[in-house]
Amino acid sequence: MNAQPRIFEAIKSTVQETDWEAVYWEQMPRVYNFFRYRMGDSALAEDLTGTTFVKAWRNREQYSHDLGAFSTWLFTIARHVAIDHFRRQRDEASLEMMPHLMDEMDVEKAVQERGDFARLRTLLEGLSERERELVALKYGAELTNRAIAELSGLSESNVGTILHRVVHKLRDQWEET
Repeated sequence: MNAQPRIFEAIKSTVQETDWEAVYWEQMPRVYNFFRYRMGDSALAEDLTGTTFVKAWRNREQYSHDLGAFSTWLFTIARHVAIDHFRRQRDEASLEMMPHLMDEMDVEKAVQERGDFARLRTLLEGLSERERELVALKYGAELTNRAIAELSGLSESNVGTILHRVVHKLRDQWEET
């Protein structure tokens, strides 16, 4: 008996079971925030988010419910898109100041927030590449330590320890400056 047709049918049913529109609306903000944290440029984050979803759609037959969560598969694609971007750029992207709508907020508050954001950007730039990526996955993409561990190849406790140390380091540096 040939097992290949059964495998093909299992993959086909897995692909058909995925509601891609629902997946997009559920995961898109998390993927976008991951890129926004990593790149600091909202327009670039939008482009890379789009690239991630296009790649996911084109490779949808490769996803299987049995191998892991859809979000893990999707963020693996997103991480590769980020790596490809950095390879092309050959220089580290930095966070840019978030645009503020001046008619909706107090100018003094906007100036303070921009100063805080610039300060945070500087502190984040002082982190190692791995630390910045973990921060982006945790606080940008809002992934759990378990999901980050699956993506990074680190243990869940190691992810938690690194993030805990990074947050304390950032807090200490924030208070020093």
